Amino acid sequence: MSATVRLRHLAQVNPSTPAFDRANDDDELTFLPMEAVWPGDRLDLSQKRSKRAVSTGYTRFQDGDVLVPKITPTFEAGRSVLVQGLVGGIGAGTTELHVVRPGKEIDPRFLLYVVNTHNFLKLGEAEMYGVAGQQRVPDDFLRDLPVPRQSLTEQRRIADFLDAETSRIDQLSARRHEQMKLLTERRTAVLAECVSSSGPDSVLHPLVGTVPRSWPVLPLRRVIPAVNVGVVINPSTHFTDDGVPFIHGFNVRSGWIDPHGMKFMSSQSNEELRRSRIRTGDVLVVRAGTPGRAAVVTDEYDGANCASVLILRRGRAMLPEFLSAFINSPAGRGQVQVSQYGAAQEVISAAQTLSFVIPVPPLSEQRYRVDRLNAALHAQGRILSKLQRQVSLLAERREALITAAVTGQFDVSTASGRNVTEGVAV
Repeated sequence: MSATVRLRHLAQVNPSTPAFDRANDDDELTFLPMEAVWPGDRLDLSQKRSKRAVSTGYTRFQDGDVLVPKITPTFEAGRSVLVQGLVGGIGAGTTELHVVRPGKEIDPRFLLYVVNTHNFLKLGEAEMYGVAGQQRVPDDFLRDLPVPRQSLTEQRRIADFLDAETSRIDQLSARRHEQMKLLTERRTAVLAECVSSSGPDSVLHPLVGTVPRSWPVLPLRRVIPAVNVGVVINPSTHFTDDGVPFIHGFNVRSGWIDPHGMKFMSSQSNEELRRSRIRTGDVLVVRAGTPGRAAVVTDEYDGANCASVLILRRGRAMLPEFLSAFINSPAGRGQVQVSQYGAAQEVISAAQTLSFVIPVPPLSEQRYRVDRLNAALHAQGRILSKLQRQVSLLAERREALITAAVTGQFDVSTASGRNVTEGVAV
């Protein structure tokens, strides 16, 4: 590896922006919230604000700056960007950004690649400070960062090479993301197919879509015995390292229960909260925040407790899998959206949910449709896993390529990025 120099000698970290100060209060400039900060073509510079609206409480930057997210997990995701084409040449954005302004001895594109190397991301992660979930990279880490000492000519040669090779990798990754998007659309379609029918004897119902004439369309209160509400008090004082699973709304996905981040509570506390205890075959529906996701309680969560969900108790006329599929389908989501209310966050109530209308085919027909749905979703899941794996491999190869080029592990004048990325399944 070549000799290094501290970044503080090549660039300014979080400098003032005189061009911003010179702008008039009514001048329009680019605004960057964190959700708009993505590398490559995904960087969204479309939002605008007046200088007056962002004169306090925001990070200021200008064309040619490299913006480095400072907070977890955005930093670890490698979402640093080089900004160009800002309105008036200046912008403002989230305070969770470090601004690195390259000097005359470092090429801005080379600097961007430096802050996308494996070493930079791992060292920065180790230097983070703050409470869990709110950890940040300090600016001193950036100032003291060792940067390979390269001539401007060599920096530009490396940047040109990486521009070409990472663009090729990014195009492959974009195709995989598009395929995953299409899979999501297909999942919505098969959910709709499960709970509807377009046969010759079908009729169009305004709330449930096209269904056979022979299928009754009933309010949910006539299909299930009860709807209970998950715990509405803060149960944190009852949490333990193990015991009874405690399912929160964020654990309920569209069609399954995600154990990531799940808490546990004592068996004694679970006994005290009988009303919100769940059983196999209940259907959980998220009631607050982004309401409407539904999932069936499986055997592993029998006897667990929950919060921020509605508990649709299992009835005799409706398979829980069919009920969950309907609520997750476009027809079910439509009824959720019409019923939700609230200013701070959107909510659906138990009473409103009982008023939802749902088609009720014979149980044998429900089972046939649920089995067909499960087979389709299983096949889609296998494809999705492969696509996600490919995206992960492409990201690893991209980072490895950048690291090897920036640190001088090969000569970019003769090397081909295809050699470095060889072995990626696409």
